[in-house]
Amino acid sequence: MESLFVGCGYVGRQVAHLECDDGGSVGAVVRTPTSVAVLGAEGIEAVSADLDSEITLSVPVTDRVLYWFAPPSPEGSQDLRLRNLTRRLLADGQAPSRVVLISTTGVYGDCQGEWVTEERVLAPRTDRARRRVDAEMAMRQWCDALGIALVVLRVPGIYGPGKLPLKRLRAGQPVLAPALCPWSNRVHVEDLVRACLVAARIDEPCPVYNISDGYPSTMTDFFFQVADAVDLPRPPVIDAKTARSQLSPEMRSYLAESKRIDNTLMRKHLGVVIRYPGLAMGLAQIVPG
Repeated sequence: MESLFVGCGYVGRQVAHLECDDGGSVGAVVRTPTSVAVLGAEGIEAVSADLDSEITLSVPVTDRVLYWFAPPSPEGSQDLRLRNLTRRLLADGQAPSRVVLISTTGVYGDCQGEWVTEERVLAPRTDRARRRVDAEMAMRQWCDALGIALVVLRVPGIYGPGKLPLKRLRAGQPVLAPALCPWSNRVHVEDLVRACLVAARIDEPCPVYNISDGYPSTMTDFFFQVADAVDLPRPPVIDAKTARSQLSPEMRSYLAESKRIDNTLMRKHLGVVIRYPGLAMGLAQIVPG
């Protein structure tokens, strides 16, 4: 299978390497020449492009699966990067065979701890999540107009080898007291990567899949379990009033939302069998005892 990655970072690189192993032709569009060199050394043909401007794309897109991993624009409520690229492709007369778009479970907003399926009405509460909603809508309109299959994967917090909050733990940054923490969700990177590969190949995909390990916990539980796994002190806990002054705006925005992600459609329709259900199994793979 031929594929093109727009954005090829932590997750994208792992998916791209497996596509290469499968014998496919793989290309990537990344932001910096440094990323081009790194990917080139790993056998992935890449070009650099500024998605924040009216780009000229020098790699073919037609008849390839387009994996959209690029983060949205850093400001505003629209993903102008995605809009710039689709406008360029339309002008050039290029169209992929399918699009796999990585979105976020943040598009659901605060669900008061309820279980959330793909049918939940979107209610983003932050500009970051609104940009993701805009990306989904803009890509859906573009794909529908051209008759292209679009598969949206709504993803929660990702963890895996090289992606643990060790710097935060070593710095002793505080966390919200366990009894005050809302529900949050995660997925091990290997499970997400397999979901991406299946989403690119399934014959009749659903428009959207929630991606999650199916075992929600809390942000504080996550930090505690990681600290225990790597033999670091657990972070200090603080109350809600102190959290408002000591935690970053981004962290406070995460703690202002509570939801439990239902991954039934991912398991039963996409056919992804979770290898790491729950943090204990995932961390055991990353930090063997």
